[in-house]
Amino acid sequence: MPESVAVTGGNGRVGTHVLEYLDAVGYRTVNLSRGRRDETHSDAYIETDLLEVGDVYGALAKSDADAVVHLGMIATPDHTPGHRTYESNVMSSYHVLEAAGELGVDTVALASSFSAIGGGFEPDAITLDYLPIDEDHRLTPSNPYAMGKQTLEVAADGFARRSANAPQTITSLRFPWVVDDDLARETFVEADRTLAGLRDSEHFHTQRNTLCGYVHATDACTLVEAAIEASFDGHERFWVSAPDTSAETPSAELAAELYPEADYRGQTGAGSDPYAALIDTSKAQQLLDWEPTWRWRQLA
Repeated sequence: MPESVAVTGGNGRVGTHVLEYLDAVGYRTVNLSRGRRDETHSDAYIETDLLEVGDVYGALAKSDADAVVHLGMIATPDHTPGHRTYESNVMSSYHVLEAAGELGVDTVALASSFSAIGGGFEPDAITLDYLPIDEDHRLTPSNPYAMGKQTLEVAADGFARRSANAPQTITSLRFPWVVDDDLARETFVEADRTLAGLRDSEHFHTQRNTLCGYVHATDACTLVEAAIEASFDGHERFWVSAPDTSAETPSAELAAELYPEADYRGQTGAGSDPYAALIDTSKAQQLLDWEPTWRWRQLA
């Protein structure tokens, strides 16, 4: 099992949470980042331009890591040209996978995104066949950020087919919006999360296009740990979500009102969770023994 973990983009909001968590549970951590030098959240820091293949090889070799968590990509497409956003997702992931394989690092976890399905930042409405979505659902991305996330997953498929010089275990984690207590309190608890309130929100399109999905940083961190401890061979994709939606409207009603074209397959009988997520994370439970536990409603 890994003892030392390199985390790219460890200066970012999610990266900071991941480094702090991994350090707390006993891993040696190395932050590979291009930004300001910050050793407060990790055991070591190596300045790394993830779009420069030599930097990635050199930094990963110097880190002496057993596993890599690749978070160091452009977080949103709002402030960069499309080709830069796409390049950040795709080429940084390729460099990490290639360097890990050549250097004998057996485990790589990649930050994919909910956007890979063709939601999130898409200008048009998300295309859905059924709900809750799972890993078999088709992907229809069209914007540079989302296409880049899908492409990094395809690259991971290719590395997994190699008979040599490739990581043994690769996970693509399709993260939704990651929140901490403060963000959850501001965005969920203090806002009108009914269907009417969502419709009146300036962020309605985005929330609709992300299935009112989110995950708390604590659950995101335990999933990362599960991914670097995984022992399956090859590449697997995993949807990530909290156990509930961010809405105060029951999920069956959300599906009927916001996604009438989708076949709703969620449980509706006695004992079922009326606010269950519209994102199915059972594959992560089966292969990684991970199950989300944090709900924003516990702050209310």
